[in-house]
Amino acid sequence: MRHETHETHTHQHAGHSTASWSMAAKATLHCLTGCAIGEVLGMIIGTALGWGTAPTMVLAIALAFFFGYSLTLFAVLRAGVALGAAIGVALAADTLSITVMEIVDNGVLLVVPGAMEAHLSDALFWGALAFAFAVAFLVTTPVNKWLIGRGKGHAVVHRYH
Repeated sequence: MRHETHETHTHQHAGHSTASWSMAAKATLHCLTGCAIGEVLGMIIGTALGWGTAPTMVLAIALAFFFGYSLTLFAVLRAGVALGAAIGVALAADTLSITVMEIVDNGVLLVVPGAMEAHLSDALFWGALAFAFAVAFLVTTPVNKWLIGRGKGHAVVHRYH
């Protein structure tokens, strides 16, 4: 990859770095992937077991953080970083991004009428979940751009690629 490719690098200017929207979108998509795996699994488990809204959301959020961190952790471990350091990198890279994503997507699910009561076989269940993820992506991308521009968030992972 050539250095002139502005869309895939963070550049330093007067002590601050600038991040491209493309880089922020990729970081957000990475975050969304882990969150979506956990959210969907948690919603499926909670819905299949007939749990109420609160326990289903707690499980979905816990699994979203678990899978979100796991994707980064595995990538950093593959780069040869020791487990303790890799955990630190994953926490630094993903905590704010996952938190924003979870607040937004769960907030959206709570305001979509009937979404939390819908069953796995209902189009409303999957449609509301997809809509919530789309809104969360749109809200979280600028957060990741801001973080990367300050050398935080997914910027700490880039040195291990």
